[in-house]
Amino acid sequence: MKFQEIIRVSLNSLRTNMLRSLLTMVGIIIGVAAVIAIVAIGKGSTATITSQINSMGNNLLMIYPYAPYDGSSSMSFNQTKGISLEDIEALEQQKAVAEVAPSAMTSADITWSRNKVSGQIEGTSLAFVHVRKLSLAQGRSFTHYEVDKRMNVAVLGSDAARNIFGPDASRAVGETIMIKQLPFKVVGVLTNSNSNMSNSGQQVYVPITTGMERLGNMSIQQVNASATTEDRIDQASAEIRQVLRARHELKPSEGDDFQIMTQTEILKTVSGVDRVMNMLLIGVAAIALGVGGVGIMNIMLVSVTERTREIGIRKAIGAQRSDIMLQFVAEAVFLSLMGGLVGVMVGLGGAKLLEKFVQMPIVYSIEPVLYSFLCCMGVGVLFGVYPARKASKLRPIDALRYE
Repeated sequence: MKFQEIIRVSLNSLRTNMLRSLLTMVGIIIGVAAVIAIVAIGKGSTATITSQINSMGNNLLMIYPYAPYDGSSSMSFNQTKGISLEDIEALEQQKAVAEVAPSAMTSADITWSRNKVSGQIEGTSLAFVHVRKLSLAQGRSFTHYEVDKRMNVAVLGSDAARNIFGPDASRAVGETIMIKQLPFKVVGVLTNSNSNMSNSGQQVYVPITTGMERLGNMSIQQVNASATTEDRIDQASAEIRQVLRARHELKPSEGDDFQIMTQTEILKTVSGVDRVMNMLLIGVAAIALGVGGVGIMNIMLVSVTERTREIGIRKAIGAQRSDIMLQFVAEAVFLSLMGGLVGVMVGLGGAKLLEKFVQMPIVYSIEPVLYSFLCCMGVGVLFGVYPARKASKLRPIDALRYE
């Protein structure tokens, strides 16, 4: 039997039982759709985070007030000494460190005129604009004098300004807002930026000295620092580590009670998370495709039973075992490939809807589509061989007697 004839007979058989074929493909559709959608979302999120990290410059260091977890450390967050303002001052004196911007966060109600909103208040230093590669749309940042004197001044992120002032956001500079019933004068508004990973547009920035003294429940949760040049980032990291260990009075046998991460290390962490997610995705997809494959095998076994007389007639007029086997394998492969095609369309459509309505970043690529079709073909062959062999072994005389 010619290959074209095998294809024609296989497709006719599937069209005859269209509803059954569609139900059989459900497992394949779910598995492929999950792969396509999640890979697109994952790649989009990874690309966005990578872009945000890169936008902050190659000389960035992030310092966290807790020990790096290695699975064996017994030091908890509460056992660390944290990072103090005195630590920040000591870090600013290091040769390879250009600027240091601590970050202490709290939530608070913000009031202006009759408008009251909830917002994130971040205590920081005047260096935060430069270290995070931000820019001002209006006004200015803090001054050394305002930080030293713990003055009630604030710089608003672009989104925070719109939330507080609404259509009057352009008049924010010079206005007085109330934070925890304390008056703060707005001295600047940041430009709208989607490239920074700190959600700068949502924050209200105040001098860290003011925040820790007057807004309560604020401690330094992160420190962003910049090296003087990109090639001195390792030196800056070593100096920061030496200073913090000395100030925290850590013994040589004790591990760090803080963590320093460079841009390269952050990107490696993001890449590692991406790999783990991909492995989990492969597991989920394999289970779904396996379930779909079992469904295909079951329906093909039913088809063999239903078409016993047809098989007997074809063998009686000269069809070879290989012809019968190829036909049933081809039907299984077509079922699987059609499920894969529908799954790709469902996955791409679902990802597109998320991109439109949830505003999630999506990155499409051809590799998952190709891999999905290859896997579908493999599933069709793997789960179609047994029913095909069973059909090909039927003896013509027995098949013709079957009612």
